[in-house]
Amino acid sequence: MSIGSKINKTYTLDYLITAPENKYFDRKSADIKPSDLARHVSAFANADGGVIAIGIEDKSKEITGINAYGETKINAFINAPRVHCKPMPDYQEEFIDVTNNQGKPDRILLLHVNKSTEQIIRTDNDSTWLRIGDSSVEMKGDNLRNLEYEKNSRHYEDELHPDATIEDLDDDLLRQYSEHIGAENMPFRDVLRARGFLKKQGEQEHLTNAAVLLFARNIYQFYPNCRIRFVRYDGNYAGVGTDINIIRDKTIEYPLLKIIDEAKSFIQTQLREFTMLDVNSGKFKVVPEYPEFAWLEGIVNAVTHREYALSGSYIKVSMYDDRLEIESPGKLPNIVTVENIRDIRYSRNPRISRTLTEMGWVRELNEGVKRIYRDMESFFLDDPIYAEPDQSVKLTLKNNIIMRGMRQVDRAASEIGNDVWNEIDDLEKTIITFISGRGRVGRIEIEKYTHKSTKTVNNRLNHLIELGLVTAIGNKHDPGRVYEFNKQ
Repeated sequence: MSIGSKINKTYTLDYLITAPENKYFDRKSADIKPSDLARHVSAFANADGGVIAIGIEDKSKEITGINAYGETKINAFINAPRVHCKPMPDYQEEFIDVTNNQGKPDRILLLHVNKSTEQIIRTDNDSTWLRIGDSSVEMKGDNLRNLEYEKNSRHYEDELHPDATIEDLDDDLLRQYSEHIGAENMPFRDVLRARGFLKKQGEQEHLTNAAVLLFARNIYQFYPNCRIRFVRYDGNYAGVGTDINIIRDKTIEYPLLKIIDEAKSFIQTQLREFTMLDVNSGKFKVVPEYPEFAWLEGIVNAVTHREYALSGSYIKVSMYDDRLEIESPGKLPNIVTVENIRDIRYSRNPRISRTLTEMGWVRELNEGVKRIYRDMESFFLDDPIYAEPDQSVKLTLKNNIIMRGMRQVDRAASEIGNDVWNEIDDLEKTIITFISGRGRVGRIEIEKYTHKSTKTVNNRLNHLIELGLVTAIGNKHDPGRVYEFNKQ
């Protein structure tokens, strides 16, 4: 039986004396002062938790043990998080029996420090630390403020905006909001004050960041990155340089109470429709590329829960042939993870979230994410994928375009009959499938889709017209001429 931790089996004796120190593990000689342990406890608690092994030398990794230091100091080590940190973090102590470098029986003390999800853990001298890589780093200035945002011990949305005034807000949005909450007879200033959007500092009242984000008449004036950028790529990858393949790039820039509607209206125009067989009726029907609720809820969540304190970042919606990606600045808030996102709800911006809920956008009790899964399943599509690349959250919706393409080919073949289908060449089959899945199509669209020349496409179209499979609508010299599939 191997010697090691019973609390976390990762920490075998071999691991404790050979593994490099890292984000989750640190060694300390028992020479250390108990009060000096506090910075490392704070660092682990404010990050993702970790283990401090006391009784192993930092550099040589020799086991020197703790017994020689006496029970008083050992108890001081055990109580260091309780005595020298505030508030006290969640932790456990554990002893491991070992043989020290002198060949004598001894012990190592492990302090298992758990992640603090709802509060910052500071030392008794008010310093704040974070575990970054293999080091405990003191947080100051912007780094400290960002950590406080992350732990929800401080909300960026509730901080006072230094420049904006009520005159900078959109009266129509304020009127709509007042009506939704049953305060249409109250002055706007009173509504804002009652909902915590207007706060007093000294003798003056100031708008909060949330008020400006939600109601500003000109959002770019105050938050240039309160926007959604939609990028559509030709293919399944994002090309760069001479290989760039962007075919649509649109910026949607509005206050939060307008941006969702505007994004919805635009993105609807970019999504395709597919023809698929309804297994229940046995008939073909037209279905959208993605269930509307799935992609729209993804955008609503990005707008509601993004980290607005991150300057230079914006929401990005990337559309590829085979998937849609929605990326939002800031990691998942607090206790939410990519593993529990279906069941746990926690808002980084509770005041913004409440306002969007009152306006009918945000679903409570995590209903929204659960329904994304249900709707994707009902369309026979893969589960949504949540990930946290860099300092962001990304939702990926796959559209199964390969399977849908196969279904379109099967449908086209069945509609013209196998005998005729077998007589036409592969390019003509591709053209028939393309036209039948889209209704009316222009020649240039067919050229782009097939990557064939005008002469080649014209020859195939003329042959399909002769066979009675395609009808041309418009004069042959008309650039707006389109082609339509003839069902047999």
